[in-house]
Amino acid sequence: MRMKMVNRSCPVCGSNGKLQIFAEADFDLSQLDSFAFASRKLPEYMHYRLISCPTCDVLYASPIPELSELATAYDEATFDSSEEAHYASHTYGSFLPEIMQHIPNLEGAIDIGTGDGAFLEELLHRGFTSITGVEPSQAPILAAKAEIQPLIKHGLFRVEDFQAETFNLVTCFQTLEHLYDPKRMCQDAYTLLKKGGAVFFICHNHRALSAKILGIKSPIFDIEHLQLFSEKSAKYLLKENGFVKIKTKVIFNRYPLHYWVKLLPLPLKSKLSCLALLKKTKIGYLPISIPAGNLMIVGYKN
Repeated sequence: MRMKMVNRSCPVCGSNGKLQIFAEADFDLSQLDSFAFASRKLPEYMHYRLISCPTCDVLYASPIPELSELATAYDEATFDSSEEAHYASHTYGSFLPEIMQHIPNLEGAIDIGTGDGAFLEELLHRGFTSITGVEPSQAPILAAKAEIQPLIKHGLFRVEDFQAETFNLVTCFQTLEHLYDPKRMCQDAYTLLKKGGAVFFICHNHRALSAKILGIKSPIFDIEHLQLFSEKSAKYLLKENGFVKIKTKVIFNRYPLHYWVKLLPLPLKSKLSCLALLKKTKIGYLPISIPAGNLMIVGYKN
C-alpha cells in the first residue's frame, strides 16, 4: 500500500503557528491489512506524525494521505465487529432521553459513520422517525440487518446530499477522529439541523487517564486517526461553529472482556492466544464497563 501524503494546518482552529510535535510518524503501510481502516480492529500501534495545537488543544496528524486515498481505503475495509457495535449503540443510546427532552421532536436524525447501522436501530427503538445513516465502507453495510440496510447511504458524508434544516439530531460516534475536515462536518451538521436540534458526538479523549497511562501505546494513537480531541478542543469545535448549551461527559464503555483484551498493548502472539481462549469460554463474553477514555459532547442549534 502506497499513499500520497499532504501537509495541513490544524483542522479545528486553522492554526499555522509554531509546530509542537507530540510524536513523530511511526508506521509501515506495507504491514497494513484489510482491517487497517475498519472499526474496533486489532490495534497495529501505528500513527502519522502528531502535532499538538496550542490554540485549541487538538492533536492532529500532518502530513496525511490525500482524501481520495483514504476514501478508497475505507471503501475496501473489512468488518467483523457487529457484536461490539451493538454494545456501543446501547451505551450511546442511554444518553438519548436527556437530549430528547431538549430537541423540537423526534422527526429526522442522521448518523454519520453509522457502520452496520446499530445506532439506527437504537434511534428507531427510542421513537425517532425519518432516520438515515452514512457509511463509507461497504462491508458493514452488507452486515447490517435487512430492515436497516435501506436506511444507510454508502459513501463519504456530503451535506449537499441532504436538504437543509431537516434533522433534529445529528450523531457521529468515534468518527470525528477519522474525518478529513471535522470543522467542515460540524458546519454542515449545523446547516442540516432544524432550530433547536442537537449534535451528539462521541470521541476519544487524548487527555484521558488511560491515554496518559498507556502513552503512545494507547489504541487511540492509530493510523486511522487524523486528529484526537480533548474536552477543550471538542468544546472549541462546537462553539466556534455556532452551537450553544454545550455539555461534555466521560463515557463508561461496556464491552465483552475479549474486546478489552484485544486493545491491550500485549505481544501479538500472546494476545492472539489469549483471545482465542477467551472466545471459547463464557468469561470472555462477560460485559465489563470501564472509563476507557471516551468523551460525549452535545450542542444545540439556536
